[in-house]
Amino acid sequence: QVQLVESGGGLVQTGGSLSLSCTASGPTFSKYSVGWFRPAPGKEREIVGRISQTGGITQYADSVKGRFTISRDNAKNTVYLQMNSLKPEDTAVYYCAAARIWTILLNRYDYWGQGTQVTVSS
Repeated sequence: QVQLVESGGGLVQTGGSLSLSCTASGPTFSKYSVGWFRPAPGKEREIVGRISQTGGITQYADSVKGRFTISRDNAKNTVYLQMNSLKPEDTAVYYCAAARIWTILLNRYDYWGQGTQVTVSS
């Protein structure tokens, strides 16, 4: 069983930056890939980006590419989402999720955090 807790959300002005953290319980976190998600129009959630188990591979949605960076520190059981050049359309609750496999499918993620609110003011 893995429990995920997101932190770092808040209010920021357009063009500002925030860093989110996703901290996991349990000794096997390094065996999971991790995705960051947010709600999207017409979808339950869209994937913002994801990182492989070792951190060697990252992928991003086109809407955040070049602005967001995902990294992880398996020694600290933590995955980070660095968000720069934030826009009002980035406003959302951000969730992290862990999967035993490399996937973009929401239903293949085994564990989810409770979410953290990010609000970008114009």
